[in-house]
Amino acid sequence: MTENPFPLDRDDLLKAYRIMRTIREFEERLHIDFAKGDIPGFVHLYAGEEASAAGIMMHLKDNDRIASTHRGHGHCIAKGVDVHEMMAEIYGRSTGACRGKGGSMHIADLSKGMMGANGILGAGAPLACGAALAAKVRGDGGVGISFVGDGASNQGMFLESLNLAAVWNLPAIFVVENNGYAESTARDWAVAVDSYIDRASGFGLPGVTVDGTDFFAVYEAAGEIIRRAREGGGPALLECNMVRFYGHFEGDAQTYRAKGEVEAIRASRDCIKIFAERVIEAGVISRAELEAIDKEVLDLIEDAVRAAKSAPLPAPAELLTDVYVAY
Repeated sequence: MTENPFPLDRDDLLKAYRIMRTIREFEERLHIDFAKGDIPGFVHLYAGEEASAAGIMMHLKDNDRIASTHRGHGHCIAKGVDVHEMMAEIYGRSTGACRGKGGSMHIADLSKGMMGANGILGAGAPLACGAALAAKVRGDGGVGISFVGDGASNQGMFLESLNLAAVWNLPAIFVVENNGYAESTARDWAVAVDSYIDRASGFGLPGVTVDGTDFFAVYEAAGEIIRRAREGGGPALLECNMVRFYGHFEGDAQTYRAKGEVEAIRASRDCIKIFAERVIEAGVISRAELEAIDKEVLDLIEDAVRAAKSAPLPAPAELLTDVYVAY
């Protein structure tokens, strides 16, 4: 039997692949259906960034809380939010995770520790601090994780959250998913420091930068940071350098990208292809096993779309529900 050189056993390797493939096919289907006019509202796709969500969330439990971004579908799927409920939410149907009233940018499932995608840049960072403070008070070993992009990392509330987490020594982790663009602005035009690690050190936090297209690099770095936070070591920052396959939003003409750029990164920096090649070459997982997962995932996505399209819209009487908290 081939020796496994990876930090996960075969079952977890297959689980990681399934998570990434589910995110990819979910996003690819939204790309098609949004272009046909089937989906209301705005959509921001996570395709190309799957290794970050999977590599981090493989370490988490339901009581660990995450705060996501406007590009949050991948975080939702990796955290365990039901794919059928997500698809229904994006289609604006009453069977959605938020009864069809949140849409793409506001999917949440507190039972899974998913505090919500968020259309306000950087707004998840203080929420993660709150979740981390609650975990610290309870003493249950939980963590709060904030995801931001390279654009949101310049928001004041994100920087204030770094300081707050450091002062209170919170089990909070700040993940900067650096895909190189803040909407249409290249990172180097908008960020003064060479690395987001410099931002972390300015507030007394440790940090590490990893190749966000390498699942194993993300998994190992995230595992150490999360373990440290659970044991009382305090907050940290993880920068994942990654790529996005689509524009900032669906409909973005991407005139700011070089000719052939997307084709090049799909060919050479596809995190799912990189993962598959490594596990197959190591002889731990067969290509047939991965192809079987591919088929199962495609069937899942097709069924989720069918169910979403046939589900009812929210009733008019639901308009003002879920707006105010009733104590």
